[in-house]
Amino acid sequence: MLSSESSSYILLVDDDDGLRSILAEYLADVGGYQVKPVTNGREALNHLKAGGRPCVILLDLMMPVMDGWEFRDAQSADPTLADIPVVVITALGSDKPSPVARENTLRKPLDPKALLRLISRFC
Repeated sequence: MLSSESSSYILLVDDDDGLRSILAEYLADVGGYQVKPVTNGREALNHLKAGGRPCVILLDLMMPVMDGWEFRDAQSADPTLADIPVVVITALGSDKPSPVARENTLRKPLDPKALLRLISRFC
C-alpha cells in the first residue's frame, strides 16, 4: 500500500487508463517503484496539497479537467510543491512550449529503459 508520507513513490498523471495501468505495473515490477496513479492535473494537485510528496511526477500534457500546462503553472506557483521534479510524457508535437526542460521530456511511445534511467535521477 502506498503511504502519502513516503517520498519513494512516483505520482503518475495520465488520463489514458490503459497506458496508466501498463506504466504503473512496469514501474512497480521492473523498477521496484511504488506508483500513485491519477487521471488529471486536478487530482494530482489535490494529492500534493493533501501532503503527498513523490520523488517525481510523471505528467501527461493533454488531459481533461486540468492539463499538464495548467498543473505545472499551479505547481510552480506553490512554494511547497515547486521543487518536486516533473518528467513530461507526451505524444504532442506541438509548438506550445514544454512546461519542463527538454531533458525531462519523453515522447510517446515510451522507451521503457529511457524512462527508468530518467526516473532514477530523481528516485
